Amino acid sequence: MHSLKINGILHQVDVEDEMPLLWVLRDELGMTGTKFGCGIGQCGACTVHVNGEAVRSCSFPVFAAQDKEIITIEGLGNNHPVQQAWIEEQVPQCGYCQTGQIMATSALLSQNLEPSETEIENKITNLCRCGTYVRVRKAIRRSAELIQQQVS
Repeated sequence: MHSLKINGILHQVDVEDEMPLLWVLRDELGMTGTKFGCGIGQCGACTVHVNGEAVRSCSFPVFAAQDKEIITIEGLGNNHPVQQAWIEEQVPQCGYCQTGQIMATSALLSQNLEPSETEIENKITNLCRCGTYVRVRKAIRRSAELIQQQVS
């Protein structure tokens, strides 16, 4: 039995220790905002926050998630500044990678509201099949502006 705190709510799940967190979220708890992409931790469609860090949940075993704060796209709410920026900059095309992109961006900006291009390149490694990377970069910058406005 595993005890997981997800989006502020404690959940008990009876699954194998090595089961990826992604499948616990989707199949055991019905949280389908986190997407399956590659299954090997490369594409980032499955990105969630674990203790504030962006983590690829398809390769993160559930036993490692115990006693940690897990936030999914559902936990960001519907009005997060990163989501607003994604809409303003018209980032989504097919939209499949967007939840992972948004989660990776929100984790980065929670630690640094003025990331350099190199930091963005190193931290936002999520893949996009539609190739909206220019829009993603603009949305990351816009997200930082919106968050700074909220803080001020």
